Amino acid sequence: PVPRGCARRAMDLAYVCEWEKTPKSNHCPSIPLVCAWSCRNLIAFTTDLKNEEEKDLTHMVHIIDTEHPWDVYSVNSGHAEVITCLEWDQSGSRLLSADADGHIKCWSMTDHLANSWENTVGSAVEGDPVVALSWLHNGVKLALHVEKSGASNFGEKFSRVKFSPSLTLFGGKPMEGWIAVTISGLVTVSLLKPNGQVLTSTESLCRLRCRVALADVAFTGGGNIVVATSDGSSSSPVQFYKVCVSVVNEKCKIDTEILPSLFMRCTTDPARKDKYPAITHLKFLARDMSEQVLLCASNQNSSIVECWSLRKEGLPVNNIFQQISPVVGDKQPMILKWRILSATNDLDRVSAVALPKLPISLTNTDLKVANDTKFFPGLGLALAFHDGSVHIVHRLSLQMMAVFYGASSQRSVDEQTIKRQRTAAPLVHFKAMQLSWTSLALAGIDSHGKLSMLRISPSMGHVLDMNMSLRHLLFLLEYCMVTGYDWWDILLHVQPNMVQNLVEKLHEEYMRQNAALQQVLSTRIVAMKASLCKLSSSTIARVCDYHAKLFLIAISCTLKSLLRPHFLNTPDKSPGDRLTEICSKITDIDIDKVMINLKTEEFVLEMTTLQSLQQLIQWVGDFVLYLLASLPNQGSPVRPGHSFLRDGASLGMFRELMVVIRIWGLLKPSCLPVYTATSDTQDSMSLLFRLLTKLWLCCREENHITEPDDTLIDECCLLPSQLLIPNIDWLPINDGIISKLQNKQLVRLQFGKAPGLVGHTVSSQFDAFVRAPGQPKIDHLRRLHLGAYPTEECKSCTRCGCVTMLKSPNKVTAVKQWEQRWIKNCLCGGLWRRMPLSYP
Repeated sequence: PVPRGCARRAMDLAYVCEWEKTPKSNHCPSIPLVCAWSCRNLIAFTTDLKNEEEKDLTHMVHIIDTEHPWDVYSVNSGHAEVITCLEWDQSGSRLLSADADGHIKCWSMTDHLANSWENTVGSAVEGDPVVALSWLHNGVKLALHVEKSGASNFGEKFSRVKFSPSLTLFGGKPMEGWIAVTISGLVTVSLLKPNGQVLTSTESLCRLRCRVALADVAFTGGGNIVVATSDGSSSSPVQFYKVCVSVVNEKCKIDTEILPSLFMRCTTDPARKDKYPAITHLKFLARDMSEQVLLCASNQNSSIVECWSLRKEGLPVNNIFQQISPVVGDKQPMILKWRILSATNDLDRVSAVALPKLPISLTNTDLKVANDTKFFPGLGLALAFHDGSVHIVHRLSLQMMAVFYGASSQRSVDEQTIKRQRTAAPLVHFKAMQLSWTSLALAGIDSHGKLSMLRISPSMGHVLDMNMSLRHLLFLLEYCMVTGYDWWDILLHVQPNMVQNLVEKLHEEYMRQNAALQQVLSTRIVAMKASLCKLSSSTIARVCDYHAKLFLIAISCTLKSLLRPHFLNTPDKSPGDRLTEICSKITDIDIDKVMINLKTEEFVLEMTTLQSLQQLIQWVGDFVLYLLASLPNQGSPVRPGHSFLRDGASLGMFRELMVVIRIWGLLKPSCLPVYTATSDTQDSMSLLFRLLTKLWLCCREENHITEPDDTLIDECCLLPSQLLIPNIDWLPINDGIISKLQNKQLVRLQFGKAPGLVGHTVSSQFDAFVRAPGQPKIDHLRRLHLGAYPTEECKSCTRCGCVTMLKSPNKVTAVKQWEQRWIKNCLCGGLWRRMPLSYP
């Protein structure tokens, strides 16, 4: 059993967000209330909007980003009946909603904006309420090996599991679509064809159709689908069906097969036979784990939870048949049989269940977990009760790991055994819950429609040494880095004194991977480091450096991709690769001598293209000048740009770009960066390249970094008297919630109303690097000035706050190519959200 003190320390409220309180509040919780949490940390939930005049209900879907929960996108779902299911797809960019009239709608982002959605396609089983809904499996499954969290290779920690998609197109590509189960016992499958058409087919789960009050869907490794159903009565069996989907002659075909069923243990126990008449919750433990199911039976006051597992068991053969044909080894006949793994004692009445999404691989199925992983949060599932409390219990043993008492259930742990007297007034409790994708956060919607965000301790409340706590967080950060999932819920637990260690250890683990994997994850780890450094005042300046590095990598890739070989039958190396090779070999400080070794005909571009790139070229020139001018102050790590001064790879990129820009300047002088010099005859590009090369030579080899000599520092000291040092636009205002949650104080928010920006010490550290409200704004990706009060619609990143215009003002192909890189995601990989015209 978990010590009581540990259990209570394991969960706490981070923030709550509620609707504006008015005498006639129009938002009321829908019945049933449903919510869903995507891998991009978007939460969708439902409410009903009361219309006082017409006295009817509008069924609303609300979508929030966990970093900006007040910026809720509310849409009239168009469902005629109450919404019964919400389901995100595997990419976290599309949402399914289903209602009690059999209608299913698919929602997609409008212009890839997290706060703008539209209904694109759908399907229907007219008049037949949907009780279960799921996207078809895409065949991608990753297993987490918690016991190997100390291994150096990501391939050992996270292994790809062989798993077949539910349906494949020609060539093995997974076919997209969804499956739903209706209350009358029908299963309906809708397939999304590449041309946008929807193929829909409906079939009965079995010949004898019966009422389905509860259902859930899971997938097998062989590409089949398993559906679990219950008619709601604990005296009836829980039925299981195998569903196979195929496409024959351009039509969707569904085949079903009955699997072994089960009766809940509590109904076969004479002492509890009639105590729990209704099955209230039926869930597979995971979408891709059809062998384990969670069941909850309830009465008006209490509940009991059971966990069952489907196993293959040998069928004993009678001795008579053994003599005729002896059974040897694998030839023994096998049957599938449900066996109970664990069951709880009598609990308070369960109001909601949330299952973990982490695909943890438990090598030992006998409920024994290694000592160093038994407190891992991904092993627990959440149960919410009508008294307002929430328990985290082990997903197999159902032993309690953590507990949270809501405002309506504040009582001492010793009072848990005392039977609470029921009052006439209903208690506030969670009606729908979802665990985040790392199980470090829990979102609950209560009976008043209020959203609560709970932290779940990585150590489950136990006092672990700092190394173990860091190891848990590091392991989950690596998981997000490999999968591409958003890591906001991990940041909830990062304290300022952890940031330095986490960044260093993350970098060490990254450097242990092979070169190919490092290249794939190169930008993702920089974005991860930036979001970590934002949480500590001592590392806040490095956030600027990491964002600048992301921008540099993007510019380098884009500009190099514009280079074309002069002859089509050139060797395998591209002009960009040859540029990198020559610039690394030739260490001459004279830019013109480096240019001689390049085939300048490969750099020829149209004049309009060169001119359209001027803003990006100007940023490169300004940043190089800023870095060199800041070299004499290199002893101050709080200055932005400090980490670049010892980063040989980044300085090498700047050096390559300076050479490219120099060549392009010969073709189109107006595309060159503009410097304000004190002398008309000074060659600014040559001067900066010479100083940049000297600095690069000091740190080109990571293991042999030398200090810049006094001559170089003296020359850099003279730069401000030769050239006007530009102001660098580092970052936009940080308006997210994460930095305001570090002091562990509850933050109260209101939907539709942004909180004040002041409130945390880290926020004030940004003041030196951002433009204050009312000052001219800048498009961070196009490097265009928007004015103090922009008239163009803009979008901002949910993760880093980067701002750019929603619509492109450019028509040149090269610039459109640059802008296409950021259509779906920001530089850091974050989602976009539409900004109001009057943003600060």
